[in-house]
Amino acid sequence: MSPLKDHQKQLLFDYCIGLTSEEQAAEAQALISDSDEAAEIHSKLKATLALLDTVQPEPCPDDLAERTILRLNDLARSSQIRLRQLLAGEQARSVTIKTPFWRKLGKIATAAAVFLIAWGAFQTSSNYARQRYHQNRCQAQLGSIFRGLGDYVNDNDGKLPVVVTAAGSPWWMVGDQGEEDRSNTRCMWRLVRGVYVDPNEFICSGRRQKPIIRFDLSQLKNFNDFPSRQHITFSIRICCKDPTMEKLANKVLMADLSPLFEALPSDFSQPLNIPVDENLSNLNSINHNYRGQNVLRGDGSIRFLKTRFFGITRDDIYTLRNILNYNGTERPSCETDSFFAP
Repeated sequence: MSPLKDHQKQLLFDYCIGLTSEEQAAEAQALISDSDEAAEIHSKLKATLALLDTVQPEPCPDDLAERTILRLNDLARSSQIRLRQLLAGEQARSVTIKTPFWRKLGKIATAAAVFLIAWGAFQTSSNYARQRYHQNRCQAQLGSIFRGLGDYVNDNDGKLPVVVTAAGSPWWMVGDQGEEDRSNTRCMWRLVRGVYVDPNEFICSGRRQKPIIRFDLSQLKNFNDFPSRQHITFSIRICCKDPTMEKLANKVLMADLSPLFEALPSDFSQPLNIPVDENLSNLNSINHNYRGQNVLRGDGSIRFLKTRFFGITRDDIYTLRNILNYNGTERPSCETDSFFAP
């Protein structure tokens, strides 16, 4: 086999540190099998990187990225204030020779223009960093929920926290504490009530309010559901029947809040009526400013999708096929037509 090219060596390196997609990982494995040079490089890289396993990672504060961005913003603002003070001082200064003054003012104006351009670039980069922080933090929350779900299943003979519902029963009345099942969020509330998952993990980092919503853990057993829509900003899969972890391994279990059900009536006596127009049929979750949504699969993997369509069939996870108006009682007819609500 001919010597490896640079991009193939880069692929091997990315594969060793876990930065490849599924397709790239398969390509790297094939390369290692077919090439002695690739196999040798892979072996040496693994041996070198194995030393990192001995390093004990230190926990990183959840708000480190936000604090860093705020400090950079404060620094940029203070620089902008000093620049304005400098311009004001130069304009107020009395001069008798006009040519040097205008030349100096021109230099200041040029510096100001450069600063404004740099400020715009900084704002763009800081916004991107903030978005990536919330995206990664949200994935960590979904990972925590999945671990709690696994513990619940182990403690309940392999059964998922499914609430049995009758045909035509509503799934959108989040916060209704009656004995009957009236929302699709009650299944996940069982994880909170059983102390498998911290309740604040169900509030996406991108939608977290200030001040942060706190729970009185001593009162958990008095609730049959999340207290309100503000206490859970994720949407949950409505299953057809007899769901198991094995059946849902390659399917999505949870996702960021559905764009169809951002706002729900607080008065449960009012009917739900949500028509889906062209805009609503393509909108991503509000959790991440409509840029996309994190999804949690039954095998524990978490991905950020820039569209609502999942899998080979390109199934829209937020709507049911051929239904353009929702009254809060709809159910999927089969497992291939996924539907996440509320």
